[in-house]
Amino acid sequence: MSFALTAGVTGLQAHQKMLDLAGNNLANVNTTGFKSSKITFSELLSQTIQKASQPTTGIGGTNPQQLGSGVGVANINRDMSQGNIVNTGQPLDMAIDGEGYFVLNDGEKNVFTRIGSFGVDADSMLVDPSTGFRVQRLGSEGEIEGFQDPSVSDIRIPYNTALPARATSNITVSGNLSSDGTTARAALLNSDQAYTVGGNVAQTTTLIKDLGEFSGSFGAAQTGTITITGTTRDGTAITAANTIAVDATTDLQDVIDKLNTLLDSGATTGSTASLTSDGKIKVVDNTTGYSKTDINMAYTSSASGTDELTMPSYFEIITAGGNEVKTVNISVVDSQGGKHTLNAAFVRTDTTGTWDMVLTSLTGDVHAITERRIEGLQFNNAGAYIGIAGASETPTFGIQFAHDPGSTQTLTVNTGTINSYDGLTQFSGASTAVVNKQDGYEAGRLSSLTVNKDGTLVGAFSNGIKKNIASIQIALFQNPAGLESVGKGYYIASANSGEPIATTALNGGAGELTGSSLEKSNVDVASEFVNMIEAQNGYQANARTIRVATDILRELTSLIR
Repeated sequence: MSFALTAGVTGLQAHQKMLDLAGNNLANVNTTGFKSSKITFSELLSQTIQKASQPTTGIGGTNPQQLGSGVGVANINRDMSQGNIVNTGQPLDMAIDGEGYFVLNDGEKNVFTRIGSFGVDADSMLVDPSTGFRVQRLGSEGEIEGFQDPSVSDIRIPYNTALPARATSNITVSGNLSSDGTTARAALLNSDQAYTVGGNVAQTTTLIKDLGEFSGSFGAAQTGTITITGTTRDGTAITAANTIAVDATTDLQDVIDKLNTLLDSGATTGSTASLTSDGKIKVVDNTTGYSKTDINMAYTSSASGTDELTMPSYFEIITAGGNEVKTVNISVVDSQGGKHTLNAAFVRTDTTGTWDMVLTSLTGDVHAITERRIEGLQFNNAGAYIGIAGASETPTFGIQFAHDPGSTQTLTVNTGTINSYDGLTQFSGASTAVVNKQDGYEAGRLSSLTVNKDGTLVGAFSNGIKKNIASIQIALFQNPAGLESVGKGYYIASANSGEPIATTALNGGAGELTGSSLEKSNVDVASEFVNMIEAQNGYQANARTIRVATDILRELTSLIR
């Protein structure tokens, strides 16, 4: 009779645990990332009343006679299968679609969770807002830009850090340059400096010392020097007899006369200089066609060193000289994030299938143009780009801006793959070449975040640039069911789970990350109600066992009396 009572008690205890488990599962039916548990029972050790016997020649064998002592909980297994993923619309909510766990650090150790409801704290760290535990990253994403500290794996969201400006260093051109265009043009250049006198436009008879752009004074034996350099229409460098002594009697006409002498203004192949109605020096070729006319002017003060004359920083090419001309605009960014528009032109030379690209004018605080012309862009008879004639170096322009006049910003021009059609081409018809890409950008601040399927946090900045901020670390386990729950949806590794394997989404068997989403509980409500009914039935049956055993004992006691 004692066996019946003992068995009944163990049955009550076991089914009570089954009911407790079902209740806990149902209580967490709406808990984000919750994993339900299942219970299994096993028979307790049986008492052997009679052991088994072997068969003999005259009699068969007998089975053992054993009497069970009840039931016990064999195991409580956590169901680590994935719950449904639902969209939340919150950019820092994340769900793992597949295997893996988010890794968080509590300041001392890592914990693991499927709950991806994250936020940013006052220190700009990505955390679980309910505990403050910091989300961990893997790899070097965001370190070069200064978003992440290479010495720690916590994730910093750089809302309070500006993305520094990046000066343009590469531009890409593509499109067609007409092989049969016949719109020949004569080069026309204007200085970017207008000269004045007394607040009015200067004339050719205006003395240099009277210009509003001149400061200081000349003594009887003191002179400054204007040096003129550049190239003539045919590309000859201006180097000889190219200076003007400036004293109290020198006027603008003297400067114009010197330019005309250097430019061979009397020849058909030369150019003519003059002063425009707005006080600028103008140079125009005498005939149309391919031209390399370019002028640079500099002033050196007299021996006393007290006089200064503002000179043109460069000559704008109002019209580029060529047998066919295609103008393009180039947007560039300087080292401080300032935006500038460069005007350039492709000009066809006198040689079939050969073009130059020349900077014509610029907007903004330009100090000087150090490299203005890319010469000898060549094409074969099939219209494919075949490189630069007689040169192996990369085609570049050089510009100095006024905010940093001692530094040249080099612009490398990508004209396409040699013997290919992925950049510039030369076919018949209209010229369509454009500058379609440049790699500079102004400074900006982080405005929004998204997460890619591979777990990369991508920041969109106010300047339109997107940068990788960090890569979310994912942990894999050989036996996820062996993880030990420590509450709040967190787990730690146990002796039977295996050590965590650090990886990222979509690598090493890890699932993909879904942004603006969370994983729901995997509790099956219908199954849990069935489990509750089974627990109730089991509890009632075992209670009845105890009741019957008690009644029999009471009846036995009454007989003894």
